[in-house]
Amino acid sequence: MTQSLVAALAGFRLGLGLIVAIGAQNAFVLRQGLRREHVFAVALFCALSDAVLIALGVAGFAAVTARLPWLAEALRWGGVAFLGWYAIRAARAAWVGGAALDAGQGAAPSLAAVLATVAALTWANPHVWLDTVVLLGAVSAQFPGEGLAFGAGAATASVLFFFALAYGARLLAPLFARPAAWRLLDAGVALILASVAARLALGGV
Repeated sequence: MTQSLVAALAGFRLGLGLIVAIGAQNAFVLRQGLRREHVFAVALFCALSDAVLIALGVAGFAAVTARLPWLAEALRWGGVAFLGWYAIRAARAAWVGGAALDAGQGAAPSLAAVLATVAALTWANPHVWLDTVVLLGAVSAQFPGEGLAFGAGAATASVLFFFALAYGARLLAPLFARPAAWRLLDAGVALILASVAARLALGGV
């Protein structure tokens, strides 16, 4: 097995492991897949964004944050605020209820509105900057001269994950035809995001 392949497989495993955990971005992709609204565009945007962020990490973002510790701190508190706000939104949706997977009701949001939302959930996600970018950058340093292969492996994992999540979500459509299922999903997202925000505020990730 060549060193490039070893690096690519390492990047794939690490990249997949970092994005599998449910979070604001993944919950939104899941929701769009369930509603079958702009599914391809959302999955593609997330995959391309991950590729850019992975490139930043491999190119040395970890070294930048080491030289500018205030940047990591600013990102941490920005992440706390963002996640707290989104957790409140999800909790309110779970409390109010009324959502259901019914393509015959209501107008679908525009592509621009959907992409604006997923952009915020992607680029304001603290785990992207404090975990994925920095960690991938640090680990890629273990494969000198193979940063491109490592990054390509991680980016491939993102493409496969986001498209599988977006298009696989329709298999759950019968379950999410019931409003109670949406309330449980929103409640779970709210709890997860609130716990992540709390860990960030306490200095963890």
